[in-house]
Amino acid sequence: MNTATTTPLAAAAAAEPHGHGNAASHALIKPGYDPALTNEDLAPLRQQTWGQYNIFAFWMSDVHSVGGYITAGSLFALGLSSWQVLVALLVGIVIVQFFCNLVAKPSQVTGTPYPVICRASFGVKGANIPAIIRGLIAVAWYGIQTYLASAAFMVLALHLFPNLAPYADVAQHGFVGLSTLGWVAFMVMWVLQAFVFWHGMEAIRKFIDWAGPGVYVVMAILCIWLVWKAGWKNIDLNLGGVKFEGWDALPVMLSAIALVVSYFSGPMLNFGDFSRYGKSFDAVKKGNFWGLPVNFVFFSLLTVITTAATLPVFGELITDPVHTVGKIDSTTAVVLGALTFMIATIGINIVANFVSPAFDFSNVAPQHISWRTGGMIAAVGSIFLTPWNLYNNPEVIHYTLDILGSFIGPLFGILIADFYLVRRQQVVVDDLYTMKPTGSYWYSNGYNLKAVATMVPSALIPILCVLVPAWRGAANYAWFIGMGLGFVIYAVLSRRS
Repeated sequence: MNTATTTPLAAAAAAEPHGHGNAASHALIKPGYDPALTNEDLAPLRQQTWGQYNIFAFWMSDVHSVGGYITAGSLFALGLSSWQVLVALLVGIVIVQFFCNLVAKPSQVTGTPYPVICRASFGVKGANIPAIIRGLIAVAWYGIQTYLASAAFMVLALHLFPNLAPYADVAQHGFVGLSTLGWVAFMVMWVLQAFVFWHGMEAIRKFIDWAGPGVYVVMAILCIWLVWKAGWKNIDLNLGGVKFEGWDALPVMLSAIALVVSYFSGPMLNFGDFSRYGKSFDAVKKGNFWGLPVNFVFFSLLTVITTAATLPVFGELITDPVHTVGKIDSTTAVVLGALTFMIATIGINIVANFVSPAFDFSNVAPQHISWRTGGMIAAVGSIFLTPWNLYNNPEVIHYTLDILGSFIGPLFGILIADFYLVRRQQVVVDDLYTMKPTGSYWYSNGYNLKAVATMVPSALIPILCVLVPAWRGAANYAWFIGMGLGFVIYAVLSRRS
């Protein structure tokens, strides 16, 4: 029997070859696998080829985005001193690294993506619950990130063709809240991302291998130029001015730590979609070390120096890098800067919000929804969400994303409790693909009712933290609350049996 301790590769000889789909010859499909649970994309991998650099590049693509830039900059505007913010950043990202290593192992050892490894805890049918939740979160974020990337395209278009300005005005030429030029920019970014995704995981790996470092180079040039223009002595790294001293700073630092963890909570949950390709768990851990603590702290420093330098250079503090680039007189700088942030956002969108729903939606009906079809469902769904209307209304985006995010913590807690406490890191890989009542993960008609029962209070309490004004103070810690509740309740319910 094939378990997580032996990996699926050991059983490659027993597999039946299949030659189509995204995974192509890498799929390891045995004759006994149920078609209702299996396709070439969801099956265990025959060969795992990603080294530590590929994982490192994955995190570079995840960090280097307009959203990442604004998040890092916003921490420095909380009223803390620079060293306090750096401590909060470092503590937050080390927590992310620790949890990413935990969630990476089950998928790396079994060679299976996130929705498939969820079958161990939720049941072979019940796994669609976490898959659909994670997929919907990704669709919302996918639309928002595509819209953010389209802003860079518009800056570029208006710089090169100023006569297009009337078409950038939603009042003159607009449709459902977006200008004509906005629609063109959004759809250009939409098509570019779909093009990279359509060529499969290998194309995505190649794209992120050069995109992350490429963004660093241009960001470093932008930073050096702004510092040169401003003069180092004129740059104040305490963006919001220091408001909190001594022990008063501690709650603010804790909020900053929670914000860092929350920002990465989505990619962290389905990191198994990528760690499954790792050559070894050791390679994944090394990639996580270089890609998270080292890369994120360096990126944050680069971000805050760049943001702080905008004040003496432009006379105002600009936290959005796209606007910073738009202020520069040089056409070369605007073109290079806009292209960089477009590439950066394509990178994060593909790794964080395209690959996840591709696997998640494929898991719902493997014989009808391939990996590519699942990804395109998410992409098309993101247009109908009209993400610009979401993003332009802070209250709506706050409630939408925070409520969706309230489910991420519990799903994470259940997955970790199941693999490490309940199963002691043993997973019967073959049983993840069988509908037989004798299978380890059949439970009750394919659903593990303990996992479903755990989800209710574990998600409800973080949602109340978001919605109830008296509990609002705990909203920043919704991920930790949900994760802790999911972990403890699932462990207790499972121990009883």
